[in-house]
Amino acid sequence: MILLSKRNALKLAAAGLSYLALGAGIALAQTKLDFYYPVQVGGPVTKIIDGYVQKFMAENPDIVVAPIYAGNYNDTTTKALTAAKAGTPPAVAVLLATDVFTLIDEDVIEPIDDLVKTDDDKAWVKGFMPAFLKSAQTEGHLWSIPFQRSTAVMYYNKQAFKDAGLDPEKYPATWEDMVAAGKAVTTKDSSGQVSRWGVGIAGNIGSAQWLFGALVAENGAKLVNDEGTETYLTDPKVVEALQFWVDLSKKDAIHPPGIFEWGTAPADFLAGRVAMIWHTTGNLTNIRKNATFDFGVAPFPGHPTPASVLGGGNLYIFKDASDEQKAAAFKLVKFLTSDEILADWAVQTGYVAPRDGSWATDTMKKYVAETPQALVALKQIPASVPEFSTHENARTTKILDDALAAALTGSKTPEAAMADAQKEIDLILKPYR
Repeated sequence: MILLSKRNALKLAAAGLSYLALGAGIALAQTKLDFYYPVQVGGPVTKIIDGYVQKFMAENPDIVVAPIYAGNYNDTTTKALTAAKAGTPPAVAVLLATDVFTLIDEDVIEPIDDLVKTDDDKAWVKGFMPAFLKSAQTEGHLWSIPFQRSTAVMYYNKQAFKDAGLDPEKYPATWEDMVAAGKAVTTKDSSGQVSRWGVGIAGNIGSAQWLFGALVAENGAKLVNDEGTETYLTDPKVVEALQFWVDLSKKDAIHPPGIFEWGTAPADFLAGRVAMIWHTTGNLTNIRKNATFDFGVAPFPGHPTPASVLGGGNLYIFKDASDEQKAAAFKLVKFLTSDEILADWAVQTGYVAPRDGSWATDTMKKYVAETPQALVALKQIPASVPEFSTHENARTTKILDDALAAALTGSKTPEAAMADAQKEIDLILKPYR
């Protein structure tokens, strides 16, 4: 006699029903979705996405979702655009929030608000934090939905602060405070070489424009208009923000010379080579697990008003998918951005849940109780601005990053670097005005 578990019995019953349905000439119609996802965030994340997809399909047996891990963000955008132009677009994809203008210009995405029809749909949209929705809204439409979002914060070495005679519980609230603290915690070895820098702000391509956006916002200015058609790089406040960044090394001697690298910043912090770093909230888990000293997480300082910058990816639905695929993709998007899934996603990855409801779940309450540093990002969101984004964003971002590098390495003054970049970008954006 063979004993079946309840689970196996259910499987056999389901198989029997399927067989009977097929025998009777009844086929279960299924809508198939290609779901492009960037693996820039690391291998283990794909297992989490796979788990969500399996759960979604279990709840929606008429929909088959195929996750396609297409490389980093840039790779994924390129592959999604190529597939769309070839007539085989993904139904849904996670791409950078800053890709919105490029995707609109290429005419490959469907406005999300075209799919928002019921009161439940409208309530779901209203549940997202306005700061995150802003980067998805232009031309009177909502083009994407916030998913794996982040903001930048300052990590600081409390032990270094204490050793320097500073209050380890009092983080720098202004630029002047940060410079003063940086001078106090910068140390040199017996040969006069710096053994620990005060602060590090990443200036390499791909990161520079993100953190510079925060510096500019802190100084009461902005880099670009909401329509992505004009940049304001020659605004005196923008130039002043860049001069401050340059002066951290050239004048104040508290920042590593040249380009401080994003990729090595967490390791430099954990090794005690830099006492304060500006980095993503997505590194909180890494730093919490590996720090051998007490550390703090603080909002960015202001001049005088604190501000940060938002980053990360949104969910886009592609225009040339079939109507059935769009409807199924919308279901998937709503599932992935439910309060419960976003709370779980935040805990497992370090991303910031972009819905207030997610922070009210038991999952997030438990996480915050164990990791109160996570609240810094939440409290900073209302004072955060969207990341630099324009039409032909890849080109304009590279121009800006190259200009920042020129200033940080001393090959151009901040004023000249911004003026030259503004001229180049004006030529690119002129047709869009």
